[in-house]
Amino acid sequence: MDVAVNLSNGSYHSVDSSEQAFKQAARIAMTEGMTKCQPVLLEPVLTVNVAAPNEFTSKVLQLVSGHRGQILGYEALEGWQNWDNITAYLPQAEMQNFIVELRSLTLGVGFFHWEYDHLQEVPGKLADSVLAMNGRE
Repeated sequence: MDVAVNLSNGSYHSVDSSEQAFKQAARIAMTEGMTKCQPVLLEPVLTVNVAAPNEFTSKVLQLVSGHRGQILGYEALEGWQNWDNITAYLPQAEMQNFIVELRSLTLGVGFFHWEYDHLQEVPGKLADSVLAMNGRE
């Protein structure tokens, strides 16, 4: 994201120049250049609206916080007596078991809706472990 590359001092030779040769040159340039520009690992962050009976609101807030979520607020769910709507930012990587955990702590009735919101830098130790898992550190 937001990467610009300037190729200077290039040339073309009828024997040595091919599409594959240019692709290889671009790969080498990116490999060498990215280490010099202090890249950061980004992850998609979602806006999540969780609906649950208000007796479970505090547990839902703990669930969201436990998944690296940032709670934006909560209010009564319009048209649903004794239900709350919790709004939060949640990294997409944390959504894998979210529905299972939500249903478990709300006796099977909690539900949510999400949509993409923005990209955010992955925290240091987590980024290091992701990069190490992919053999890039």
